[in-house]
Amino acid sequence: MSVPQSALATSTAQSPPAAHVFRALLPITLAVFISFLSIGLPLPVLPLHVHNALEMSTLVVGLVIGAQFAAALFSRAWAGNLADTQGAKHAMMLGLMVMGLSGLTYMASLSFITTPTLSVWVLVIGRILLGCGESLIVTGALSWGIGLVGPQNAGKVMAWVGVAMYGAYAVGAPIGVAVNQDYGFEGISIAGTLLPLLSLPLLLKVRATAPTALRRTPFYKVLSLVWGAGMGLLLCSVGFGSLTAFVALLFADRNWGNASLAFPAFGVAFIAARMLFGHLPDKLGGARVALLCVLIEAVGLLLIWGAQSPAIAYLGAALTGWGYSLAFPGFGVEAVRRAPPESRGVAMGAYVAFLDISLGITGPALGAIAGAWGIGAIYLVSALVVSLSVLVAIALMRGANRKSTA
Repeated sequence: MSVPQSALATSTAQSPPAAHVFRALLPITLAVFISFLSIGLPLPVLPLHVHNALEMSTLVVGLVIGAQFAAALFSRAWAGNLADTQGAKHAMMLGLMVMGLSGLTYMASLSFITTPTLSVWVLVIGRILLGCGESLIVTGALSWGIGLVGPQNAGKVMAWVGVAMYGAYAVGAPIGVAVNQDYGFEGISIAGTLLPLLSLPLLLKVRATAPTALRRTPFYKVLSLVWGAGMGLLLCSVGFGSLTAFVALLFADRNWGNASLAFPAFGVAFIAARMLFGHLPDKLGGARVALLCVLIEAVGLLLIWGAQSPAIAYLGAALTGWGYSLAFPGFGVEAVRRAPPESRGVAMGAYVAFLDISLGITGPALGAIAGAWGIGAIYLVSALVVSLSVLVAIALMRGANRKSTA
């Protein structure tokens, strides 16, 4: 069941001005940004903490990183139904509190630093809590934003929420390195506890949207509507996963110093693409935009693979961020157009679940590849996988053309 084209046309005609959309989304966007700093700060620190301080293998590093995304995956259906039946505002605020608990768990892991295996397991619990909190925040923010400004602005909602998320990664990474140098992993843990809680007051006065469903929608029914767009997201997200999980180890392996600037390079390019071209998926069609952008992302990953200097790796990270930036809302617009309004929260949860699957698999799979063929091989494999999402974009475009001529 897809959204009728006539309904989309009517919604587009009643689309609110861009300034109104920005004002309506600003508190939600700021809350996402502040809370996601607790994910951004550990990005360059956690892999090294597990690999060096706890003396674990790259496979274990991948498993610890991937635990967050696995938890987010398995909580998407619950988060989506919570947003639909109890309201997106409720889901997002609950997510902020759960994310704060993950920081406390990170801190608890330091009590077992002399027993590395136990410390890793406590870290995994923290990553699971972080994944559940992230699931509630993202699903709630997307559903709430679309409810406030209308489905005709779904691409803009995804663009601004994405700017907040990846802006937090870009800003958080160098701050995380600085905090770790001065205060150690304990400082990272304290920040991870406080930042989500500081976001709560921003949302208190924002108008809540009414629940869109009276009862739970079976997840599999909505999943069948968005799986095509979701597969595109799954494939193109491998590039993002390889960058966040392993670029710090790549820089260490090549004796280039710390990799903190790779994250701002990715994030600044990501934000610039969203701010300059975030309207294009709504205007030109999501699949068409995604097709071009995943090719740019693949080129960036190939540059990282072949880089002989940090500067080339930074350029590769920037191209990866630029391409991935619009691939997410590109495929996302296709998902929204195929889902009924009363199941919007579940649809967003189902769509983002493909990101979780991708990142959950990427960590351990690429960690095993690194163990067999070296860290650099990760980025060649990632480029090849990302390139496959071109086929998905073409299939979505052909499906849309058949519907329009029917």
